[in-house]
Amino acid sequence: MFAYRHTLKSHFITDIIKLGNGKLLYKCDQCDKKYLSHLSRLSVNKHPKLNIQNIHEMEGKPNFKFTNYDCIGFDLDNTLARYKVGNMIEMEYDIISKFLVNKKGYSKDYLLKPLDHNFLIKGLIVDDENGNLLRIAPDGKIIQATHGTKWLSLEEISKYYPNRRWKPTDLFTEDPMQTWNGPYSERMRTLLDYYDIVISLIFARAVDWIDELGKQKHEKQVYNIWPDVLDAAVYMFNRDHFQNDEGEYFPQIKASPEKYYYKCSDNLIKWLQMLKEKGKQLFLITGSHVDFASHTATNTIGANWRDYFDIVICYAKKPGFFLMKRDFIGLNGVKETGPVTLEDLKLGGIYTHGNWTDLKQFLTKQTKVLNPKFLYVGDNLVQDIYTPNVHCHCDTVTVCEELEAERTHGFTENWHPDEQFLCSTIWGSYFHCKVTNNITNWYHIMKNHSLLCVPSLEYVATFPVDHEFPVMS
Repeated sequence: MFAYRHTLKSHFITDIIKLGNGKLLYKCDQCDKKYLSHLSRLSVNKHPKLNIQNIHEMEGKPNFKFTNYDCIGFDLDNTLARYKVGNMIEMEYDIISKFLVNKKGYSKDYLLKPLDHNFLIKGLIVDDENGNLLRIAPDGKIIQATHGTKWLSLEEISKYYPNRRWKPTDLFTEDPMQTWNGPYSERMRTLLDYYDIVISLIFARAVDWIDELGKQKHEKQVYNIWPDVLDAAVYMFNRDHFQNDEGEYFPQIKASPEKYYYKCSDNLIKWLQMLKEKGKQLFLITGSHVDFASHTATNTIGANWRDYFDIVICYAKKPGFFLMKRDFIGLNGVKETGPVTLEDLKLGGIYTHGNWTDLKQFLTKQTKVLNPKFLYVGDNLVQDIYTPNVHCHCDTVTVCEELEAERTHGFTENWHPDEQFLCSTIWGSYFHCKVTNNITNWYHIMKNHSLLCVPSLEYVATFPVDHEFPVMS
């Protein structure tokens, strides 16, 4: 957390003949046409109804199966548990903006305006010192930016950042952990998921207000907005607030769970059951504290949600969970008791904090497999995908709702109910920048650090549990 069906289309390839000149001959069983092409996907795409999944398979890419893994882990929020993102974003904007107006003295004329969902996009980078929001390419080069809500041209970007380069974002693309803590974490912040996506608009409007004050006083203003935003986030998400009904966020979700959560489908529940029946060790690692995690899981997976997992880790403080050697902490209800050693971890247990090294040892022992294969599924590209893949050599699957919202990368048939909140007419695609013709750093992480990227686990559950998916390429 911030403070701490698509079905295959009707054309299927039945015959693939590799010719001596490096070309492939494809035959579609529905339209009875043949397509001669190089291995290039661009040529194959001349078939107007050919699904991207077929393309990957035809090119001979290795396939991915969940059942190839012995131990499969899941994030909870926005992975197994799906939120009604639009409602949650509207609530978060209302809480944070009013907090800044009422507690920090920000202008209601700027912050309490109606939510502009077109400005929102996941993954923006905050430069608090300059009052800017940034998007970057895989090499760290800045490809889009605003100052407050004002769009910056490439020339204007270069005035802030010579050659459109900035040391913090360069370091971030080398390894995001370089800017997660330490001095550079004070200079740039990443807005990675639906818990903090609204901060971009709030920050931008606050910059506009401060700039207007500067014009009136004929002096350059200091922004320093981020500490106030962080206070607002702590007000919302402090883990003690769930029990105490404080901070507005938890009380509203508790009062109206049907407004903010989707129930898991029978397909998804059966899919989890099938994995269990095939002897897979399933585990849950979530940043939420046990009370909120239980509330979320109960309202999405069901009252017996713990039955699907061999072990549950709450308040895991990812990405530190994958990097550090924190003790697991036992629980008595929602109250933490004390450290629990590796030897004392129990099947069916629920703990807080902890670390990947001990969890892996524990699950390895349960599988009785010499070198079991591990997989982790999540939505946060730094906490759930990059860090476990790079630092723990764990295979990952990315859940990215923007695939369905933008109807891209083969996911073209379904309509996302919160499309207006996930698709920005200002920034453009989450995956690609038209202005500079670059893919974004986030798409780069997805492609290079996850084997599979899906819009939801509901999509996955429409297939048999041992279905072969094409890997990312």
